[in-house]
Amino acid sequence: MADRTDNLTSGNLLGIPETRLPDDFVDVQVAEELVEGEPREVVARHLDSPLAWATLAEDALSDGDEITAYACARTAYHRGLDALRRNGWRGQGPIPASHAPNRGVLRALALLGEVSRRLGDQPEADRITDFLREADPSLLD
Repeated sequence: MADRTDNLTSGNLLGIPETRLPDDFVDVQVAEELVEGEPREVVARHLDSPLAWATLAEDALSDGDEITAYACARTAYHRGLDALRRNGWRGQGPIPASHAPNRGVLRALALLGEVSRRLGDQPEADRITDFLREADPSLLD
């Protein structure tokens, strides 16, 4: 009963455990490298990093290159899904943004939704919004 009560008080009514990427997940190191490093070089060293790809997507979007932003955001999204699945995620349930290693994956999701919206793919943007709502509703506030 304790687990059920914890789920109810945390807002997790589905009873699905949170997915927390490990504290040594690649994005922790990538976040440090991006402080001073060139994003393209960081990506080249960490092709498995959702955060690195999401940063490239942000750069492309700020340059007005929505197609490149979409490609980088989509890559970030898939790298994120791979990491989540390797760490017990089964396609649903909370992915708290309060846990720092999760933030690159969630950033990738948000970027994919934004770029999809800008490109006119509203069904994809809506799907990503639903995904983010389930992962961590605070991200939509």
